[in-house]
Amino acid sequence: MAAFVGVFIYVGVYNIGADAPHSKLVYETLNQLRERAIKHHSRDIVPPADLADPKRIAAGAGLYAEMCTGCHLGPGMEKSELSQGLYPPAPELARPSDRSAAQQFWIIKHGVKLSAMPAWGRTHDDQLIWNMVAFVRTLSKLSPEQYKAALANAPADHDEMMKGMQGMMVGHSRESGSEAEHPHQHKHAH
Repeated sequence: MAAFVGVFIYVGVYNIGADAPHSKLVYETLNQLRERAIKHHSRDIVPPADLADPKRIAAGAGLYAEMCTGCHLGPGMEKSELSQGLYPPAPELARPSDRSAAQQFWIIKHGVKLSAMPAWGRTHDDQLIWNMVAFVRTLSKLSPEQYKAALANAPADHDEMMKGMQGMMVGHSRESGSEAEHPHQHKHAH
C-alpha cells in the first residue's frame, strides 16, 4: 500500500487543479478529516461572556468587510470572482450554521489547510478574532439592508484597528517583556 501511494504521489497523476473536483471518496475523506479535526482542536476553547456585545459585533463587522467578504460573501451579495474560483467553495457565512463559537474561533485563528482559509491568528490577536466570531454569528439574521448598515456603522477601518491593536500590544509587551519582538503574535489565553 505504501509503495502504491508513493508511486501515485511521485507520478503526479492526481489532478490537484481547483477546477477539477475531487472524487467523492477523496472529498468525503477530506471533509470528515476537517470536521473531526475542528471539533477536536476547539473542544477546550471557552468563548468570552460578552460575545453578543454590540461593540464587539460592530468591530467584527469592520474586520469581516475587509477580510472575509471576497470569499464568504454577505447577505444580498453576488458571488465574487474569488468565491467562484475556490475549491472547495468557501461556506457562505450568511447561511445558518451549526458550528459553535469555539469552532468558528478556531477556524478563523488557525485557518484550514487545502481550503484557502488563512490563519488570521498570525496577524490578529484573540480579541479581534472573537470580534469576527461575534459578527459571523449574527450574519444569518441580517437582511441585505441590515448587513450594509452594520458595515457602514463599523467603528474604524482595518488599518486603524490594527494600529490600535499594535499600540495595546506594544504597551503590554513592555510590561510583560515576552512579546516585544513579535507584537502581532501576542496571544490571549482562551
